[in-house]
Amino acid sequence: MTKKKNELWEWTKALLIAVALAAVIRYFLFAPIVVDGLSMMPTLKDQDRMIVNKFSYEIGVPKRFDIIVFHAPEGKDYIKRVIGLPGDTLEYKDDILYINGKAYKEPYLDEYKKQVEDGPLTGSFTLEEKIGRKTVPKGELFVMGDNRRFSKDSRHIGTVPLSKVIGKTSVVYWPLKDAHIVTVKGQ
Repeated sequence: MTKKKNELWEWTKALLIAVALAAVIRYFLFAPIVVDGLSMMPTLKDQDRMIVNKFSYEIGVPKRFDIIVFHAPEGKDYIKRVIGLPGDTLEYKDDILYINGKAYKEPYLDEYKKQVEDGPLTGSFTLEEKIGRKTVPKGELFVMGDNRRFSKDSRHIGTVPLSKVIGKTSVVYWPLKDAHIVTVKGQ
C-alpha cells in the first residue's frame, strides 16, 4: 500500500512540475499566436500559427524589419514589421522607403508591387504627416504591415511604445505544409 502511495505521489509531483514549467515557458519565453487577417500578406497568411519569442526584447530594441507582436490600442494584439526605430526620420516617396534620407530595399514587398497596376503599393507620406513629429519618438517604433494597402498600422494608430511589444516572431508552425522560418529581409 505504501509503495502505491509513493508511486502516486511521484507521478503527481512530476505532473505538477511539468505544468509549472509549461506555464513559465508560455508566460515568460514563448507563446503561440494566430495571424488574424491579411495585413501581413504575402509574408504571412491569415490563420498562420506562429511562435512569439517573448524573451527576444527583454534586453534591447527590436531590429529594423523584424516582425513583432504588440498590444494595439483596440485591446487586440497586432503583428507587424518594424520600419522605424527611435530617432529615425521616415518617408515614402514613389513607393520607396527612405530612412534618415537613405533609400531602403524591401524585397518582401516585391511580389505585391508586381501585382499592383493602379498606383504605388505604399502611398507617399512623411512621418510628420502621419504622427505629427519629424522623428520616431524615443522608446517607440513605427510599424507597418506588408500588405500596405490593407494594413492598420502606425500610419493609422501611431507609433508603438516598446513597453507594448510582446516579442518577435519568425516561426510559422501551422499549417504544417507552410511551416517555415520568416527571414528578415531588407537592406
